[in-house]
Amino acid sequence: MPFSEYKTNQESFLKPRSLLAAVASVIIVASFAAHAAERLPTIPPAQYNADQKKAAEEFEKARKKPVFGPFEPLMHSPEVMSQARSMGDYLRFNSALGNTLSEFVILVTARQWTQDYEWYVHYPIALQVGIKKDVADAIGDGRRPTGMTADEEIVYDFSTELHNNKRVSDRTFDRAEKRFGKKGVVDLTGINAYYTLLAMQLNVAQYRMPADGKPLVRFPQ
Repeated sequence: MPFSEYKTNQESFLKPRSLLAAVASVIIVASFAAHAAERLPTIPPAQYNADQKKAAEEFEKARKKPVFGPFEPLMHSPEVMSQARSMGDYLRFNSALGNTLSEFVILVTARQWTQDYEWYVHYPIALQVGIKKDVADAIGDGRRPTGMTADEEIVYDFSTELHNNKRVSDRTFDRAEKRFGKKGVVDLTGINAYYTLLAMQLNVAQYRMPADGKPLVRFPQ
């Protein structure tokens, strides 16, 4: 058989196979997306059971808005949702670190867990409370920021060391304690832990951020 004829026959054979592979890929992706949406779907308020209704009422009383974001998948266990909300009431809004450094820690944690929704919500808030855009963007890129304040450096070193090593060195602890006190160190650890909890829940639920959000880069590339 001449080579040109063989090549033509081969291409004719491969085209249907390529088409089938493409169709199969689309089906797999669609199935994955459907499965992701079904993991811990948002429960319509009209379908809340008694415990969920109570948790939702307490949530709205505390936060002045209906259940949203990471608390939606948590509503499948309303007791966990309520306890998480209560901890967040303090750690996000009233911690010894203040709101600016609290938001800084949240960005570090969202980046550590590649949690798109957490980043989507808190990135603009972080900028509003005084974190430099270049600093926030460096965290999002997975780089150590330049131009951090002295307090941000202490918090960044403590938080990244805690996430990466699962503990902090004496030097890192002492710097944080000297600046923020023992209460501040507990609160700093607590913010990292709390937003890790939310990031875990969101990642397990495969909770989707709004369509206008930009996903964080996945590591390693």
